[in-house]
Amino acid sequence: MKFGRILIRATNWVGDAVMAVPALEQIRARFPDAHIAMLARPWVSGLYDKSLIDEIIPYTAAKGWKDVRGKWELAQRLRGMRFDAAILQQNAFEAAAIVWLARIPVRIGYCRDGRGLLLSDPIAVPKPGEIPDHQRFYYLEMLRRAGVIEQLPESSAIRLPGIPYLQKAGARKLTGAWVGVSPGAAYGTAKRWLPERFAEAGIQVARELSASVAVFGSPDESALCEGIAAQVREAGVNAVSYAGETNLGEFVEMASVCRAFLTNDSGAMHVASALGVPTVSVFGATDHVATGPTGPLAKVIREKVECSPCLLRECPIDHRCMKAVAADRVAGEVLELVQIARQ
Repeated sequence: MKFGRILIRATNWVGDAVMAVPALEQIRARFPDAHIAMLARPWVSGLYDKSLIDEIIPYTAAKGWKDVRGKWELAQRLRGMRFDAAILQQNAFEAAAIVWLARIPVRIGYCRDGRGLLLSDPIAVPKPGEIPDHQRFYYLEMLRRAGVIEQLPESSAIRLPGIPYLQKAGARKLTGAWVGVSPGAAYGTAKRWLPERFAEAGIQVARELSASVAVFGSPDESALCEGIAAQVREAGVNAVSYAGETNLGEFVEMASVCRAFLTNDSGAMHVASALGVPTVSVFGATDHVATGPTGPLAKVIREKVECSPCLLRECPIDHRCMKAVAADRVAGEVLELVQIARQ
């Protein structure tokens, strides 16, 4: 198997994109001299380092088949770029349809969502128990079954490449000591810990570390993030909300210099933990075994309740899984990880 030009279709969620990084590393190691292009939505493209890929191709067509013309034009553009192979990390039908229309000869992806006939190499989806539970192995196993790699690599911690360079850039944006807080979650409110407890835990950690608090979020989370920052400031601790003011690349740089990070199960959680920042994440509705952060500087906190994990977007009852998690516990776990990082 030898490819000179490879197209990779990235996942659409930041957290999934981070969990797919070990697979990207394997592709680069297997094809060190290949030109690797990443077809990615703009909101995830800032994640990718030039050591892994050579080119970003923005995917801006509307979701689904609303923008048929845009997808057709993209496919024709890709056809003209003469890729030898396409590797689909995204599971959608349209991902396979576009590379099929682009006439890319080798099209590798999981055989799901009715797209098997569009793939030259349709890969059987792993059954429960066939691979380790964490999502990163889902992307790695596709490569193994396709013959790109011989075996699943040992992968105890996901790390983003280029961390020293990210920290250098981040230090120009955040001077001094900072504690990062990310209280949002794109999937739904069921994943969100209580805002007042984020503020309380952030205050405790910031005071102990003589730090300020940086609150991160999307434009839609501006009110949530500013509310938490205001609560922190009322307690006499400096706090700034950066919600809606950073793109993904800027967030990655700023998160890399945080002394610690507090978050829900979110893309920010995956980014912070993959940067090696001491990261504590509150879980309730989702499964931390499959999609939790990785490495010795990441900690998941959850309280056992009968309905968790429910995997729902919105809690239909009283959000008991999140209400059961105390701010003191989260702050204590964060400070313990900070001590481990210092050793």
